[in-house]
Amino acid sequence: MVWLDPFAKYEQGLTEPADSRTGHKADRYCWGLLKSKPETTHAICLYNILGAEVTASNLVIAYAEPAGKDDISVTTVQYPITEKEKKAVDDWVQKLLELAYGKALRGKRLKVLVNPFGGKGTAASLYQTYAAPVFAAAKCQVDVEHTTHQGHAVDVAEKLDIDAYDAVVCCSGDGLPHEVFNGLGKRPDAHKALTQVAIASLPCGSGNGLTWNSFGTGSVSIAALAIVKGLRTPLDLISISQKDSRKLSFLSQSFGIVAECDLATENIRWMGAQRFTYGFLVRLMRQTIWPCDIAVKVEIGDKAAIKEHYAAWSTRPAEEDHDSKRLEAAALSPGLPELKYGGVTDDVPQDWDVIPGETMGNFYAGNMAIMSKDTNMFPATLPDDGLMDVVTIDGRVSRGTAITMMNEIPSGRFFDMPELNLRKASAFRLTPHQKEGYISIDGERVPFEAFQAEVHQGLGTILTKSGRLYEAEGPR
Repeated sequence: MVWLDPFAKYEQGLTEPADSRTGHKADRYCWGLLKSKPETTHAICLYNILGAEVTASNLVIAYAEPAGKDDISVTTVQYPITEKEKKAVDDWVQKLLELAYGKALRGKRLKVLVNPFGGKGTAASLYQTYAAPVFAAAKCQVDVEHTTHQGHAVDVAEKLDIDAYDAVVCCSGDGLPHEVFNGLGKRPDAHKALTQVAIASLPCGSGNGLTWNSFGTGSVSIAALAIVKGLRTPLDLISISQKDSRKLSFLSQSFGIVAECDLATENIRWMGAQRFTYGFLVRLMRQTIWPCDIAVKVEIGDKAAIKEHYAAWSTRPAEEDHDSKRLEAAALSPGLPELKYGGVTDDVPQDWDVIPGETMGNFYAGNMAIMSKDTNMFPATLPDDGLMDVVTIDGRVSRGTAITMMNEIPSGRFFDMPELNLRKASAFRLTPHQKEGYISIDGERVPFEAFQAEVHQGLGTILTKSGRLYEAEGPR
């Protein structure tokens, strides 16, 4: 017996559906289809419904059932039907699927890229075990390709038939999404490609920032369900300009202790996400500083004003035709946007703020709220408001204060700590004083030289659960 309740809350995440089958026809109940309902029923939340179809003699419903604490598995339930009932059942199935998917596209066409070398090297098995069954049950059209070398996903995205796929799904950490965004960005029709094709990620790497922000989970199976039910969401992308190059960033840009913790710990990838904590503590004990010059185009420089901006933007009325407007604009101007502020060799604009950087301990900028599991560092970050967070922390803070700041990240109190300097910005330039070191763009190492960042509002597209916000608790 399964009770499919259309009035059950449409949860945007793992629910607790139950399947209690007695095997007796009299005890079987499907809302709106069979009239008798037993006294004890269990609801399968509509969000967990993957598919339904009528076979020769049965109604078959596939849904996601909890399997342990942080996973779901594909389960089916069948109801016998007669030939006379088929027309009514067909109509009921269509209504069920409309309710179950809401505004989400059914049967998504997915280009799946698997990085078999990322994280702990388990992406291929994770995909086959936890994601593939979910996509199959949801009748997604799936084209799987394994990457063989660094930069392979750039080539795939650059040559992708963008009319053949609704989304590119990356089975990796944040490295493959970075490559896919940049591959799409290299195309003559970059604007169109970045708008038309959504990017999503299954958490198979060390950081998995895109998955945590989009779906709020580190579970491959729950993320797969979220992709199936995912809504197209505009995403700000950031141009990173250096002397001889221009890249796109979707997640973060860091210099100082965060960049060192990320890039200088590549040799201990076997530790998973714990390598970041280890790297942080080692460098904290040394109290290292990273001198630099910083200039920022500040748009909001006060934490209280940042909270007000978040509240206003996150509650604004949704635009029904927002996506179609973006696609129309992309068709009119298909290439990458021109750089409004030029490059690193140009003079710094006079209206930019110069920030002292002689004792810089950490510089971090980004347009996503969550860096990795338990690191909801910037809860006021929004996907498409045209602004990024620029964070600076003086390297002279005490070890105790630094550890306190790190411990306050999961609680959300990190945002209000006085040692955290936070600005909403549309652009910045950073010039290192040292000759050697690390600069991290989305977790990828770039040349250690001056770089400039500039936001392009709503240039990219991702899949999210809400269609509007990251899965992070906003600032209070």
